[in-house]
Amino acid sequence: MNYESISFETEDNIAVVTLNRPQRRNALSLSLMRELIDCLSAIGNRRDLRVVILAAAGSVFSSGHDLSEMVGRELEEYRQLFAICTELMARLQSIPQPVIAEVQGMATAAGCQLVASCDLAIAAERASFATPGVRIGLFCITPMVALSRALGRKRALEMLLTGEAIDAQTAADWGLVNRVVPAERLRTETVRLARRIAEASDMVVALGKNAFYAEIDLDQPKAYACAQEVMSRNAVACDAQEGISAFLEKRTPCWTGK
Repeated sequence: MNYESISFETEDNIAVVTLNRPQRRNALSLSLMRELIDCLSAIGNRRDLRVVILAAAGSVFSSGHDLSEMVGRELEEYRQLFAICTELMARLQSIPQPVIAEVQGMATAAGCQLVASCDLAIAAERASFATPGVRIGLFCITPMVALSRALGRKRALEMLLTGEAIDAQTAADWGLVNRVVPAERLRTETVRLARRIAEASDMVVALGKNAFYAEIDLDQPKAYACAQEVMSRNAVACDAQEGISAFLEKRTPCWTGK
C-alpha cells in the first residue's frame, strides 16, 4: 500500500501505520484522513495482521486538523471534513484488530482525539496532550466525543475549556493513555504489548473488541444482555473449546481462528 501522507509496514503479524507529514506537524489533512481510512480498511480485511500500531514521524504526534484547509470554506465543505474525521475515528474502533497509539510527542485537538479513539495508547515521557481549539475560536467539539468517553466529564471539560496541555504522566493518571515510558523504549514497549495481544486467537480478540464497543454505552441490563449472548457464541467457537482444553491439559493452545 503506497500513500503520500502515511507509511505502512509490517513486523511479523503487526501492522505499523505512521503519520508521515512531519513538516506539517502531522496535521490531519483531508487527504491524510482518507489515506488512513483506506489503510485501516485494508488491514481490517487481513487475517495475517493481528494488531495495529499507529505511530508518527518527527517530534509531533499530530497537531490536529490542517488549519490551512479550514479558512473561507462553505458550510457543506466543513460538514464533509468533519464527516471524514468521524469516519476515521469510527474505523479505528470497527476494524477487528486492536489499535495501539504510539505517542512520541505532542497530540493536540483532533490529534488528541486520534489518541483517545485508539483502543490502547503508550506515550513517551515527553509527550503532551491538549484540546486548545477554544483559544482560536473553534471549540474542540468533535474531539470532545472521544475525550469525554476516555476521561469522564470533569477532566475532559477542564482540557476543553482551558485549552491547557497535560503531560504524559497526567494523561496516564486520567486514563487517556495506558502507560508512559522513556522515549528510547517507546517502540520496544509498544511492540511488546502488541505481541502479547497477538498471542491470543484473532477471532476471539476481534469478538471481544466488537463487544466492548457495543456494550460500553449501554445501561447495565442491556450491557449484560449483549454480553451474555456474545459470550455464549464465543463459548461454542472452536478456539474457545481449544483454549479451555489446552488450559486443563496444561499445554499451549493451537488457534485456528474459528
